[in-house]
Amino acid sequence: MSRTVTTRIGEAEVSIITDGAISFTPDLFPGTSEDRINALLAEAGAPGIQTNFNAVLIRHGGKVILADAGPRDLFGPDCGFLQDGLAELGVTPEQVDLLVATHLHPDHVAGMITAEGAAVFPNATLHVTEADRAFWSDDSKFAGELSGIADWAKLAQAVLAAYGDRLATLDDGQEAAPGLSGLALPGHTPGHFGWRLESGGQSLIHVGDIVHAPALQVADPEVAISFDIDMDTARTTRKRLLDQLASDGTLFTGGHFLQPAFNRVTRKGAGYALEPGAG
Repeated sequence: MSRTVTTRIGEAEVSIITDGAISFTPDLFPGTSEDRINALLAEAGAPGIQTNFNAVLIRHGGKVILADAGPRDLFGPDCGFLQDGLAELGVTPEQVDLLVATHLHPDHVAGMITAEGAAVFPNATLHVTEADRAFWSDDSKFAGELSGIADWAKLAQAVLAAYGDRLATLDDGQEAAPGLSGLALPGHTPGHFGWRLESGGQSLIHVGDIVHAPALQVADPEVAISFDIDMDTARTTRKRLLDQLASDGTLFTGGHFLQPAFNRVTRKGAGYALEPGAG
């Protein structure tokens, strides 16, 4: 099976790599009843709360850019296929010039290092937000209420260490490469962000993790997931951005959309619906 879908954004070639897939359980959506979840799944014709783990490869302006890198072997046998996807696209780890981490959760950065903590991409500079770098580097944050994700912090710290002298920060609106700029999307993590790619008069927005379960959170953006560190802010960000995307019709993608993962969004009732937009 193909693990990639490719489209063009102006002069840029953009490929979604599906690193893997799992199904969530209803308990991960606090504040949303199981009856409501089942109703949303039935409306979507979905067999379960499905999600993908996506990375994005961008070839633009002579640069090879990889945005997020999947969970490696951390989430079982149905995930960890980043290298297969890169091989399908004819790209080796050595050819990647720039890495972008929308945030430092395991399913986005584990694939950037080996199990022993070595950098998988030996020639790449890693771009993260300063807020996320600072948050995950501070062990005191994970001694109390957030102690359950202390292992996530250790992994984030290992990634930061592996790219130590090849680490760069990316602020809202700042370019990591020509045409590729950061987009602040607060709530999921303190420094969570997406990005905007502009080339040849065309645009693509990556919405990071404002949506984890498309069948639930697009139709009803009030649905929150327990992985959000600040659920209220993440909910506000999700509603704001989906409304913006519905108004301007911009093509977008994200960390957890199902293939083909290039979408546009339209308004539907009190929520929204996805329409495949490319690929």
